[in-house]
Order: sequence, then structure tokens, then C-alpha cells
Amino acid sequence: MAGASVSESDRFRHLPACLPPMFSLSLPGVIRRNAVFLTTIFASAFAFEIAFDSASNKVWDSLNRGRQWKDIKHRYIVKEEEDDD
Repeated sequence: MAGASVSESDRFRHLPACLPPMFSLSLPGVIRRNAVFLTTIFASAFAFEIAFDSASNKVWDSLNRGRQWKDIKHRYIVKEEEDDD
């Protein structure tokens, strides 16, 4: 059925009716082409990874404040005195 045309409403009838309006308006435009769909998925996964890593690092740093090397290295690193000869 290469030449069969499918109406816009039939193409996306499988989408849940409970989607928020912003998804119901933008999702059909994203799903229309496979390349756009995959690009959207990969870009969303990349953005989620960056956001999740940043949030995880902030939580970790706040829970371990004062116990990490970046917090205590000033105690152990001796500054060399400059000798003016």
C-alpha cells in the first residue's frame, strides 16, 4: 500500500488522549519523519543525562561537604616559600 494516504487524525489515533496539550500539538510533528524522531530521542536523552549528572553531583557534594579532597586539600598542600637571593 505504497500509495495509500492516511489522514492526520488516523495516523496519531494510537496516542493517548490524556497527553498534555503541548505534547498533543508537538508530538505529531516530531513523529512524522523517522530521522526527526530519532534525533529528538537522542537529543532528549543527552539533555536528560547532563541534567541528571549535574543534579547528582550537587546532591553528592552537599552530602559530603568537608570530606572531599577539594574541601581539605588546603590542609595538606604546603606552599613553597620563595627565596629572594
